[in-house]
Amino acid sequence: MANPKKISLSQSRDIPFDKLVQSSRNVRRVRAGVSIEELAEDIVRRTLLQSLSVRAVIGEDGQPTEKYEVQAGGRRYRALELLVKQKRLAKNAPIPCIVREDGILEEDSLAENCQRVSLHPLDQFRAFQSLKVQGLGEEEIAARFFVTPQIVKQRLKLASVSPRLLEVYADDGMSLEQLMAFTISDDPARQEQVWETVQRGYNKEPYYIRKLLTEDTVRATDKRARFVGLAAYEEAGGIVLRDLFSQNDEGWLQDVALLEQFVTEKLAAEAETIKAEGWKWIEVAPDFPYGHTAGLRRVMGEMEPLSDDEYARREALRSELVEIEQRYFQESDEDLPEEIDRRLAEIEAELDAFEERPVCYDPEEVARGGAFVSIDGDGRLKVERGYVRPKDEAPVADDGGGAGEARGDVDAASPGSVEGAHFASSQDPTNTSSSDADADGEEDGLKPLSERLVMELTAHRTLALRDALAGDPDIAFLSALYALVLQTFWRYPTASCLEIRAESPTPTVQGPGLKESQSAKAIDERHANWEKQLPGEPELLWEFLCDFDHDSRMALFAHCVSLTVNAVHEPWNRTQGRRHHADQIASAVSLDMTAAGWKPTAESYLNRVPKARILEAVTEAKGAGMAELIEGLKKSDMAEQAERLLADTGWLPEPLRTPGVETASHAGEGAEAEPDGQPQGESAADLPEFLTAAE
Repeated sequence: MANPKKISLSQSRDIPFDKLVQSSRNVRRVRAGVSIEELAEDIVRRTLLQSLSVRAVIGEDGQPTEKYEVQAGGRRYRALELLVKQKRLAKNAPIPCIVREDGILEEDSLAENCQRVSLHPLDQFRAFQSLKVQGLGEEEIAARFFVTPQIVKQRLKLASVSPRLLEVYADDGMSLEQLMAFTISDDPARQEQVWETVQRGYNKEPYYIRKLLTEDTVRATDKRARFVGLAAYEEAGGIVLRDLFSQNDEGWLQDVALLEQFVTEKLAAEAETIKAEGWKWIEVAPDFPYGHTAGLRRVMGEMEPLSDDEYARREALRSELVEIEQRYFQESDEDLPEEIDRRLAEIEAELDAFEERPVCYDPEEVARGGAFVSIDGDGRLKVERGYVRPKDEAPVADDGGGAGEARGDVDAASPGSVEGAHFASSQDPTNTSSSDADADGEEDGLKPLSERLVMELTAHRTLALRDALAGDPDIAFLSALYALVLQTFWRYPTASCLEIRAESPTPTVQGPGLKESQSAKAIDERHANWEKQLPGEPELLWEFLCDFDHDSRMALFAHCVSLTVNAVHEPWNRTQGRRHHADQIASAVSLDMTAAGWKPTAESYLNRVPKARILEAVTEAKGAGMAELIEGLKKSDMAEQAERLLADTGWLPEPLRTPGVETASHAGEGAEAEPDGQPQGESAADLPEFLTAAE
């Protein structure tokens, strides 16, 4: 066997920088990656780590000149050139070069770039970790490699994942996105356990890995966590699992018991402060169900009045606001100057503060009323003051005249006055003895009319009043409104002569998110606004409503009537016609539950129905092709994927659909599929890879 031919390597030598020129034949034309300025700073720190590849420039006579053109290493040449211009490098400084003589320049330039293998990300992570071990801080590492400290933290976090999982990643058994998901846990054993679980199932998506790693935790965005504050929780030793790769700065609180303890203690402290105001009772809970104030009377306090200085300040702000609006919102459609936009925000914030002043309550009402202390959806303290339980109401004397009317004194009545007449009280309403005595005139002075006679007379008056009211629709409407408002805001059904009962039942079941739904918030806000406008005493209500304009009466009437709606399907209460009437009203108002905020999530629907129902929903909204892709999944995984597929489709289950209102459920019925099984207009590209990859 012949000996292999020995090769000779190209000559290496130092060439003065002023003898080098940039080659126009270098194949790399597109500039990308580290900037020339950053590369120059790196050369200053570490000198030139890689030689330039050059060739002698051939003159017009075909002979080599004293100049050399850089065929590979153009970025390094430009960085050196920048240092010369900055006078940080001598013009004739010797530059290490590899001098090529044979072959083609373009081929050498192409080969250098094609043969170069980029560093594996894991090697980079480990290199950063090695620098950290050797004493370099995150800021210093970031400065040396021209990256942000956050990127350094992320790479160090990736290097800290279980060594076993890092080897899986190195062997291409795991994607970078999956590896990133494991960084939210600092427990290598737990990481490996979750990876084994993922390997046995279909779902290997990063979001699912995060879900398994945080299933016994509480999100940092949870209202309880926001109420307590992450700083206080961590100061007490609580651990927060953080996702350094999330743009939303997500985190999970690991010590749920500690969080609950903080919530309980902080709410209790706040409750003591509220109780010091004199309220009879305080109820405390992180959350109360929707309708928890039903059956309680609401006490409306009066906002603390403004001082003269505060009033003047508020008016000055309002004038300034009007001036800005007239100047910038009428003359131009362009964006506001930054300083004006900032000033508008300051004015609005200060004006809002004037509207959120302390409320003063009647001390007697405070002594019999109470408050609910909880946490609102944004994690702030929520205090609902001024609710009176029926058992705590002050006793009211009853003379048959309705709530709030005290029994009159006989001596106070004016003789002969119809308004001052008092009806006799008797154990037997049919007793006519006093009537007979009055008729015979056997006793001196005027005596009260008998109950029987009063009943007969008022029966005549009732029919006459019915007939008269039927001839005046405006007063009939006003009377009905009066009765509804009394029951809606004061719970006094007997204070009206109309036998109208306005019941506002609390739903017998509380589905997920009911209290925080768009509809619940809108109803509560509207009710509170009306409470602020209505008079403090029911005796003033009739005159108040008489002075109301037509539109305001209609709006208040609609609010009161709306609170009596009960379209809940109850197996034990199959009221005939309830659902049919609910459908009729829904059609009349074009009710769209999607616009009302309801979405088919795993929590609200998908995890609570059989797999067949999940597939039915996906088929109706996205087509049979999409349903087939998730058909073989486990129930929980199927619900997760279905939630993603149904997002923003407008699909609704049958009990939430409104006759005559188009939904994705109706639009998807009968949809044809393409020959490959995918629904028309849809693509499997939006699905996770584990559902679409070929076996």
